[in-house]
Amino acid sequence: MSDLPSNHAVSPPNLVLESVDLRKSYGRKRIRFEAVRGVSLRIAAGEVLAFLGPNGAGKTTTIKMIAGLVRPDAGWVKIAGLDPHKNPQALRRMGAVLEGNRNLYWRLTALENLEYFGTLRQMNRKVARAKGERLLEKFGLADKRKVPVQKLSRGMQQKIAIAVALIHEPQLLLLDEPTLGLDVEAGETVKALVRQVAAEGCAILLTTHQLNVAEALSDRVAIIRAGQIIAEQPTQDLIRQFSRGGAYRIEVEGVMDDERLSAIESLGATVEVSAEGSSVRYLPETPQEGAVLYKILSILDPLPLVEVRQNRADLTDIFLQLVRTPL
Repeated sequence: MSDLPSNHAVSPPNLVLESVDLRKSYGRKRIRFEAVRGVSLRIAAGEVLAFLGPNGAGKTTTIKMIAGLVRPDAGWVKIAGLDPHKNPQALRRMGAVLEGNRNLYWRLTALENLEYFGTLRQMNRKVARAKGERLLEKFGLADKRKVPVQKLSRGMQQKIAIAVALIHEPQLLLLDEPTLGLDVEAGETVKALVRQVAAEGCAILLTTHQLNVAEALSDRVAIIRAGQIIAEQPTQDLIRQFSRGGAYRIEVEGVMDDERLSAIESLGATVEVSAEGSSVRYLPETPQEGAVLYKILSILDPLPLVEVRQNRADLTDIFLQLVRTPL
């Protein structure tokens, strides 16, 4: 017999994480605080879900319920079909990278860390060592395998932390602030590594306050506020939704003649002229008026185009707008 609720449809075969209507309150009797109020999340194999929210929104409590650390008052969690609150095997299908280097023993070498955490996951020591060697090679750290972690750069430590979380080949990776405190080069290296891990089929639940990182890495975004999910969409769909109606800017080389300038301004656009070139700004008031852009481009022909762009919302703008809107 399946341990799924009888009214629950069979999950897709590639669904790795499923949480349904999670609820958690703290306090006693009349003085109770609802930290999480009906949160449902799904992540498929190879998918990155950015789980975002301001401090105190219920994000950490939700993650602790998913990880089996806090029992929900209501609702349930499945990791690859198993409930982490009822079946310890579920936790073996999950890995975690915590912010602040809490994943590693600093006095152990890179390889010793991998071997140690592998054995904690019930792996044979030789198997854990061999797997650790392969992961270090894969992550470009083979030459650092005998170096104590405390002597490595912050970027290298983060790569080893991810390797440790993957030593037992989990299906779900909980990834907290993967690039926090890294320089630009190390941050880009870690982001590329996360993309690679997802491409190989691991489901990733990403939490971060660096919203540019969430935008770069996530396939979908779920935003929690006051214990409830207030938005959950594919990342690019959400950005396109909030970017509608943005102004277009067209940059051209050279100074625009008076005839072109007058024709463009008659269409409702504004023109700025400088010694370096000319810039046209056009804000459509309706979607249908977007066709005017092509008329402007026709008027500009054959002036050399430098750039045509539409002002685009980013995930930071969207997040702030959503969490600041009165409930």
